[in-house]
Amino acid sequence: MLASLEIPIIGAPLAGGASTPALAAAVSEAGGLGFVASGYKTPQAMSDDIAATRALTSRPFGINVFIVTPTEADPAAMAAFRERLGEGAGEPRSDDDGFAEKVRRLLEDPVPVVSFTFGCPEPELVQRFRAAGSEVWVTVTDVAEARTAAAAGATGLVVQGYEAGGHRGAFVDDVPGDVGLLALLQLITAAHSGLPLVATGGIATGRAVAAVLAAGAAAAQGGTALMRTPESATAPVHREALAGPGRTAVTRAFTGRSARGIVNAFMREHEQDAPHAYPAVHHVTAPLRARAREQGDPESLHLWAGQAHELISDRPAGELVRALYEEARAAAAETAARLGVTD
Repeated sequence: MLASLEIPIIGAPLAGGASTPALAAAVSEAGGLGFVASGYKTPQAMSDDIAATRALTSRPFGINVFIVTPTEADPAAMAAFRERLGEGAGEPRSDDDGFAEKVRRLLEDPVPVVSFTFGCPEPELVQRFRAAGSEVWVTVTDVAEARTAAAAGATGLVVQGYEAGGHRGAFVDDVPGDVGLLALLQLITAAHSGLPLVATGGIATGRAVAAVLAAGAAAAQGGTALMRTPESATAPVHREALAGPGRTAVTRAFTGRSARGIVNAFMREHEQDAPHAYPAVHHVTAPLRARAREQGDPESLHLWAGQAHELISDRPAGELVRALYEEARAAAAETAARLGVTD
C-alpha cells in the first residue's frame, strides 16, 4: 500500500470529533492515504462512515480501531472526582468501544488498511484481516511494542513520537512512551522490525515530512496538521486555539488516559485528581466537554494538539497534502545539495 501511494502522506484518524469521510477522501484523492476514525463511534456509525467515504473516492483509505483494555479506579476516588467536577458530570462506565462488532463488520466488508491503537491484535486476528485483503497497521510508541506488532504479523507500524497530539497509542498507559519521533524512528529501524514505518508526531511542514522520510519512514502522518482544514469537523473554539502559540502537555485529566493537548484551566485544575481510569473518566467528563464545545469555552474543552500546532493552516485538505509534498521535495533537494549530492 505505502509503496503505491503517489504522495507519502497519511491522514491521521483523528477520533473524537475531527474525523469525517470528506477529510479522509480528500487526503486520498490528493494522492495520499486518508483514514476514518471508528473510535467513540458505534459499529453502525463506523459502517456509515465507510460507505460515505467510498461514495466520495474510489481510492484506497483506512479505518482505525481502538483496542481498549479498560483500567479501573477505586470507586471512592472516582466519586470524589465527579464531585469536584460539579453539576453535569457523566456516569463512569467501562467498555471496549464495540471492538468485536467492529471487527466482524470489517472482516465482512474489508477496507484496504485497518490500523489499531492502544494495543496489538492477536496474531490469529491479524491473519484473518490479511486473508480478507486488509493490511494491518499497529500504532507503537517504543521498541518493545514494535517487536510485539511485528511478531503478530502486522504489515506496517505507525510510529508515534512524544510530540503527537491526542492520545498516546501505548499498549499500556502506565508507561505511555516518551521518546521523540526522530529518535524513535532510529531505534525501531535499528531493532530490525523489517516493516514499513509511518511516522507521526509534530509533523506540520514539508520540511518535517522530508526529515522523517530521511530517517527511514515510508510515509509521514499528519493529524493536528489537518484539524483546521474545512473538511474536518474540529469545533470552532478548538480551531481558534490551534492557530495560536499555546503550550501543550500530556494529561489524563480529560479521559483517564494520557493525551497531549493545549494547556488550559481544566487540565491545570484536574491533572492531579483525575483517576487513571479509561474509558470511565472519558464518560464522566464527556458531557462537560460537549457543553464547552457548544459554548465555545476553550478552558474546559480537550484541545488535543501536537507540539507544532501553531504552524498549521486552514487550507483545504487536498491542497495542504500536495503543498506539504512539494515542500518536502524542495527540502530534500536542499539537503542533497548540502551533502554534495548531484544528479
